[in-house]
Amino acid sequence: MEYKKGSDVLPAHLLEEIQEYVEGSLIYIPKKSGKVGWGHLSGARQAIDKRNKKIRYLFKNGETIDSLAEKFHLSEDTIRKIVYGKK
Repeated sequence: MEYKKGSDVLPAHLLEEIQEYVEGSLIYIPKKSGKVGWGHLSGARQAIDKRNKKIRYLFKNGETIDSLAEKFHLSEDTIRKIVYGKK
């Protein structure tokens, strides 16, 4: 995160208005564009979704919870959440 001096980047009238609320303090102004969800930029979200889809497919076709847990190195509780959860 980059710090900038308010008087260097804001018009005088806006700076005066902001000083009515926070004078001499640091404030964070978020980007206009919305926040991207976890894992969307790195591709991790897509990889997990693909893995979970495969787990649901295998379970639907007869694989057991414990065999899926061993195959995907996940706990049985996690496998249950994937196969019985929404999606």
